[in-house]
Amino acid sequence: MDELPEYTLQQLALRNGQDREEIWVAYEGIIYDVKKSRMWRDGKHYEHWAGQDLTPELKDAPHNANVFDKFTVIGFVKNSSYRK
Repeated sequence: MDELPEYTLQQLALRNGQDREEIWVAYEGIIYDVKKSRMWRDGKHYEHWAGQDLTPELKDAPHNANVFDKFTVIGFVKNSSYRK
């Protein structure tokens, strides 16, 4: 998985389902493609928006990080503090 590309937060922000077709979110430095999820239509999921790092928001979610297991990993957030 380390051979996947890195993206800046600015590049991630463009994958919000509005500016481009891609609908991506990041969690702990990993970027996931959530486009196939009906829960992320138009880049929105309740009060959350795609194209962002959702790490700090997960603590308020009714689910845990395992929710990301079903999504394809696209790459990594460049200079993320979560990646060593």
